[in-house]
Amino acid sequence: MQDLFEEQLKVLRAASLDRHLSEIGTAQGPEIEIAARRLLNFSSNDYLGLANDSRIREAAIAAVGEFGVGAGASRLISGTQSPHLRLERALAGWKGTEAALCFSSGYAAALGSIPALVTKNDVVLLDKLCHASLIDGAKLSGAILRVFPHNNLRKLESHLEWARREYAGRRVLIVTESVFSMDGDRAPLRELVQLKKQFDALLMLDEAHAVGVIGPHGRGLAAEENLSDDVDVQMGTMSKALGASGGYICGSHDLIEWLINRARSFIYSTAPPPAIAAAALAAVNFLSSSEGEERRLLLWERINLMRQLLLQLNVECWTPARDISELDVGRSISSSKRLTPNAPTSAIYPLLVGDEQAALNLAAALKTEGFLVPAIRYPTVAKGAARLRITVTAAHQEDQIRALYPAIKGNLL
Repeated sequence: MQDLFEEQLKVLRAASLDRHLSEIGTAQGPEIEIAARRLLNFSSNDYLGLANDSRIREAAIAAVGEFGVGAGASRLISGTQSPHLRLERALAGWKGTEAALCFSSGYAAALGSIPALVTKNDVVLLDKLCHASLIDGAKLSGAILRVFPHNNLRKLESHLEWARREYAGRRVLIVTESVFSMDGDRAPLRELVQLKKQFDALLMLDEAHAVGVIGPHGRGLAAEENLSDDVDVQMGTMSKALGASGGYICGSHDLIEWLINRARSFIYSTAPPPAIAAAALAAVNFLSSSEGEERRLLLWERINLMRQLLLQLNVECWTPARDISELDVGRSISSSKRLTPNAPTSAIYPLLVGDEQAALNLAAALKTEGFLVPAIRYPTVAKGAARLRITVTAAHQEDQIRALYPAIKGNLL
């Protein structure tokens, strides 16, 4: 048993694709401690700095005092407690939908909802850069799966024509993200809605990296584009900008009732701890307030500052408008094209390196100088497309962001 995976691990190590856990000895924040060393943290999805915010912590503590720690059972048995229902009502109101349903994680939301929406002989059309949870949910559904190149509307339209011709009368589900987690670019949502209407399809939008960042009061890309009513299934997470944990689906009353009856990851999972639901509710209430909107606008000040600094580097923050196959993945970061001065689209800046070991080396060099910016490698991204994924939060101070620039510049020379 001891040697069962030895050869496979050797292959991973030889390809610079093995991974390791790092123990963090502090709360999430712009500074964290790893191995008794303080590092400036540019890797977190805690975009609004709420994971250690006093309001969120106090809401969780109060809920523990009232409801205890564990929920005790699945939601359909005896695990639905008042904090869960309060959170779902607040999410629906905030997102402008009829109803909402919470899951233990965003992954569970995808795995439970997609197989409940489509089944054998239905069709799922999935953006190539969608999150693993969406891919796995689509595969688990048993539906016919077709992948279209990233944000390629022409190919999506071709897939829709094929689906309507070959599977007439069957359900067709388009699945995409509003902000793509490893590239930071946005989906062309308005055009996707037009295609969805033209071909009478359903549209599922994962707002995980848009919620709290984009749109009025952080309601996401659908709200910013005023298209909430045109998105059939809005998926999101409380684990990133909301500073808590869990995932959700927002939509019509009938959709949510159907998921309660058919989403296996919901039906057969113990309910999330009530304290986590209470913490997420406090985050939603904060985002809905004027103070929450000020925090979101502060985040965009930090995002714009990072953009201005990275523009001074002779490198490319790669936010691809093309398929990975069109990218010269063999080139080094030093020979990449200069950044174009487009407005930033999210809090995510992917610094493309290409080679896996080179990305590890750059991340290690930055860590030596006091910065945590982990290397992102296959299978999270395509082979030969390794990068450093820089994320900005509202909790970062200007001087912390400015300190990262010379560190990157010095290690690219």
